[in-house]
Amino acid sequence: MVFSSSLFLLLFLPLFLGVYFLAADRFKNGTILAFSVFFYMWGAPKFILVILVSIVIDYILSKKIYYSEDQKHRKLWLIISVVLNVSILLYFKYANFFVENFNTILSGLGMKNVGWTKIALPIGISFFTFHELSYIIDVYRGVNKPMRRITDYAVYILLFPQLIAGPIIRYKEIANQIIDRRSQETDDNRLTGMIRFIIGLSKKVLIANTLGAEADRIFALPHHELNTFTAWFGIIAYSLQIYFDFSGYSDMAIGIARMIGFYFPENFNNPYIAQNITEFWRRWHMSLSRWMRDYLYIPLGGNKVKSKAHLYFNLWVVFLISGFWHGASWNFIVWGAYHGMFLICDRLFFIRFSERIGKVPSMLITYIIVLVGWVFFRTETLPHAWSFIKTMFSFEFQTSVFLLNSKAGFVLMLSLIACFLAAFKKVESLQLVFYESSTRIRWQVFMTVFGVALLVACIGSITSSGFNPFIYFRF
Repeated sequence: MVFSSSLFLLLFLPLFLGVYFLAADRFKNGTILAFSVFFYMWGAPKFILVILVSIVIDYILSKKIYYSEDQKHRKLWLIISVVLNVSILLYFKYANFFVENFNTILSGLGMKNVGWTKIALPIGISFFTFHELSYIIDVYRGVNKPMRRITDYAVYILLFPQLIAGPIIRYKEIANQIIDRRSQETDDNRLTGMIRFIIGLSKKVLIANTLGAEADRIFALPHHELNTFTAWFGIIAYSLQIYFDFSGYSDMAIGIARMIGFYFPENFNNPYIAQNITEFWRRWHMSLSRWMRDYLYIPLGGNKVKSKAHLYFNLWVVFLISGFWHGASWNFIVWGAYHGMFLICDRLFFIRFSERIGKVPSMLITYIIVLVGWVFFRTETLPHAWSFIKTMFSFEFQTSVFLLNSKAGFVLMLSLIACFLAAFKKVESLQLVFYESSTRIRWQVFMTVFGVALLVACIGSITSSGFNPFIYFRF
C-alpha cells in the first residue's frame, strides 16, 4: 500500500486517524501498532513474521545489555543483535546478488553453477534494519533506556509512516515521544501535518510521476535512438523524479507523524543547490547521512584518525557501504564509490576551488557530478550506464526518432527552476512557512483551502493514471 494510492488516501488514512483521535491515551500506541501491522501485511504478508521475531529478540537482548553489569556480556549481547540484524538483511537483500556473481565466476572457470531459488525482497527491509540497529546501539551506549513494554518498541520499528521508506529515525530521537506526546497532539499540529502530507503528495503525484514516466521512456530507448539532448533531458528528469518522489514521501511521513504528535527529523533540504558533494550529502537523505556518521563513520575513527589517508579511506568505505545499502547491484556499488571519490576530492581541493569560482558555477558543477552519478543509480547494468554517459558527453545532436512529451518538458522546467530558486535565502525561508504551524486564523484558512485544492488535483491525477511507483520502496 503506497501513500499515493486511492486505497490509502480514501480509506486507510481516514480510518486510522478517526480511530486514533477517538482512542483514549492509553490505547493510542496500540492503535498505531495494529494499523502498522496491517499496513505492512497488505504489501508483504509473508514477511511480517520475520519483523515480529526480530523485534522480540532485539527487545530481549536490549534488556540483557541494559541490566548486565559485566561489560563483556553487554558487548556479547550487542554483537549477537548486530550480527542477527545484519544477517537478515544480507540474506534477504543480497543472497541473490552473491550467488549470481559466484555462478558467474564458476561459469568463467567452466564449472557447474550452484542451484538457487531466488529470494523475494521484503519491502522496507533496509529501513527497519537500521532502526533496529539504532535501538540496540543506543541502549548499549547508554543514550536511552530500553522500552519498558515490548509493544512500545514495536511501535518504534513498525510505525507505518516511516516503515517502508524512512526517514531513518534514530531511537534517541523518538524514544520519549513514544511514551508521551500528549502536549504535541494539538489542532495546530494536525493542520500543519495535513498540509505537509498534501504538499508531499503533490510532489509525488503531480511532479515525480509526470517526470518519471518520461525518464522511463528515455532510459528504455535503444542506444542508436538516443542523442545527447535526449540523454541529458532523461537524466535531468530522473534527478527531479527521484528528488520529488523521495522528498515527497518524506514530507508525507513527517506530515502523518505530526498529525499524531510525533516530530520526525527533516530528510531533505534543497540538495541541488549544494556547492560540493559534501554539502549535497548534508542536504540529501539527511537521516541516512546522520545514521552513517554516528553508527559507522565515527566508530571507524571519524575525523580523529592519525593520517589523512586513513580519513579518506574511511570516507570511501562508508559511501561504498551506502551504495551497497541502496541495492544489491554493481551499479549501486559504483555509485557509492563514485560519491566517496568526490567526497575525498572535496577534502583535497574542490571546496577551496568552489570558494574561488563562486556560488553559481559551484552549484552547476556539483549538479552535473550528481547527474552522472544518478545514471549508475537509474540503469540496470554497468554497460548501460557507461553507454548512457558516453552519449551525454558525445555532443551528438542528430535528430532522434524520440518525441519529447511537452507536458513533461513544462513540468521539468518549472521544477528545475523551483529547485534552484532555493539558492536565494528569501525563497528558502518562504518554503519553511508552509511547513510550520501558525495561530493566525487567516493563514490557517488559506492553507486549508490551498491544501484541499491540491488534494483534489492529486486524487484526480491518481485515478486517471496507472503510473504510481515509489522509487525507494525497493531499498
